[in-house]
Amino acid sequence: MLAQYFPILLFVLVGLAVGVVPVALGWLLGPNRPDPEKLSPYECGFEAFEDARMKFDVRYYLVAILFILFDLEIAFLFPWAVALKEIGLYGFVSMMVFLGILVVGFIYEWMKGALEWE
Repeated sequence: MLAQYFPILLFVLVGLAVGVVPVALGWLLGPNRPDPEKLSPYECGFEAFEDARMKFDVRYYLVAILFILFDLEIAFLFPWAVALKEIGLYGFVSMMVFLGILVVGFIYEWMKGALEWE
């Protein structure tokens, strides 16, 4: 009965080895040369000069969310392009409507100044 679970045990051990061995080797063999620049806190492109609860400009988050939104929408184009022959004219027209809505949203954001950075 133990022979049936041997492949699973082997799989778990190899997975742990692949995850743990490179980290351990880097920790043991890597150079350790700390300096003030490496040890200084740096986060989100802003210097840490105030309280950790300081307010960020909302435009920073808006640009990040818009980037994620358009990036995910563009990801729909790859499977569509691969399956274009199978889906035919209906699939083409559907994607053009989708891209039209995307372009209208992009123009709206541009006109509202959501992409401006001062």
